Formats: sequence, C-alpha cells, structure tokens
Amino acid sequence: MSSVERRIHPDSELQYFSNEPEFFDRSQLTQPEITQCMSVMEALRHWREADRALAEASRRYMRLNESDMRAIRMLMQAQKQGQIITPRDIAHEVGISSASTTKLIDRLVAAGHLTRAPHPKDQRTLCIDVTPQTAQAARETVGRQHARRFAAAANMSSDEREVVIRFLTALAEADEPQGDLAGQ
Repeated sequence: MSSVERRIHPDSELQYFSNEPEFFDRSQLTQPEITQCMSVMEALRHWREADRALAEASRRYMRLNESDMRAIRMLMQAQKQGQIITPRDIAHEVGISSASTTKLIDRLVAAGHLTRAPHPKDQRTLCIDVTPQTAQAARETVGRQHARRFAAAANMSSDEREVVIRFLTALAEADEPQGDLAGQ
C-alpha cells in the first residue's frame, strides 16, 4: 500500500472523522458503503493538508503572508483582465481595513512586489500593480502547481469529472455556515 493509499484508507491511521451515526442517519448504507464514505472524507482531509502545506511553502518561497498572497493573486488576475485595482479593491478582496491595506501595500512595494501609479481617471487615488518579477515568480511556482491539478482532472473521464463536480458543489453547499455559525 502506498503512502497516499495509507492516508486515505480509514483503517490505516488515526481517524479524524467520527464513524458514529450521531448526526447522519446511516441506516440505508451498508458497512462497506460507510467505510467508503469515510475513505472519501479522509482523502479530502489529506488533500486539504497537502493544499495547506503547498500554500505555506509558496508563502515562504515568496516571503509573503496569507493576506499578501491573496492581494497578489487578485492583482495578477485583474492585470490579465485589463482591470485597474485600487487600494479599496484590495481591502475588499483581502477583508482588511484601509489602514491595514496601506501597510500591506507599503510593505509589498518596499519588497519589490508591487508598484503604485496615479489612477488614470481619478487623480485622488492610486492604481496598484504586481511587478513583472513577482508575477513571473508566482507563475513559475503556483502556475506549475495549478497545471498539475489540471492534469489530475484531465486524466479523469468526463463522467468522473461530473461526479467530482457534483460532490465538490454539494460539499461547498454543506459547508455554508448554518445555525449559530450563520449569525457570526
């Protein structure tokens, strides 16, 4: 059994998902189906751990924190689409105050990741761009990783991709905050 297989089979290591039917009626499922569902949850947990480790490695490589990476990712997408981004846009995307946005931009400009320029239509504000060097470094690291993820999807049949799409869409809907969590 490979290390990946050991990680996704619930009987091979510590289980992070309870196998107790406390919150979900499993009476319509056979034991092999329950075990398979647990394997799906463990595989998903393993992918999330790998994704977090990759994101952390990318941040370390580029010497950036999570907010910095979110801002740079948004700026790169905007540049590709010919959009002009202001500090207000960054604050909204990253979910930080205008004062924190100013500090973020100052830090990234000083580090050579961003540039400021006068806004072409509104001289009261600035437009922010990613430097070519930072864009290139991001493309070479994160871009290659996205290509590997795309290849994983491309290696599936059309029917398999549809199943994954349905599953991930249902998972996103299931993870929307409800009850006490929705009010926060």
